[in-house]
Amino acid sequence: MQALNVGNPLDAATQIGPVVSENQLNGNLGYVDLARNEGADVIGGDRLNRDTEGFFQAPALFVGATNQMRSSREEIFGPCASIIKIADFDEALSVSNDTEFGLSSGICTSNLKYAREFKRKSQAGMVMVNLPTAGVDYHVPFGGRKGSSYGSREQGRYAAEFYTSVKTAYSFAG
Repeated sequence: MQALNVGNPLDAATQIGPVVSENQLNGNLGYVDLARNEGADVIGGDRLNRDTEGFFQAPALFVGATNQMRSSREEIFGPCASIIKIADFDEALSVSNDTEFGLSSGICTSNLKYAREFKRKSQAGMVMVNLPTAGVDYHVPFGGRKGSSYGSREQGRYAAEFYTSVKTAYSFAG
């Protein structure tokens, strides 16, 4: 994570560009402080200065976080992630569903039973198996559940079915 290149989004070598505004950056940095105050070990998360104008932040990991921490439960919209230690698949599924949000979820596994169960029981609008949770195929319905997303699904025949709860699941067996 610390080796990721944060910089000008027009540079092909950049892996993480700036956040959208100074207000957003200040909010992100506030969550970094909050995670530390809540007892997580914070790695990274500092404001960065670059040659390019913009609001840059080093990615942050909140190690030793719990699902009860605000820094784990709220949408940050910045390069921050909580690391929550769990005991097994059932606890992982429970923790991932214990949220008021549900845009996208994912699991990395070689166990087909867990992949199938996660796709079926995840309370997110988009479910990924062995794939990143960002970036989707815009030819199929996409959107969230619970407090994530807005309105009906985008694209596909389900776009007209506002009251239908749809889940799109992806798998990659590599």
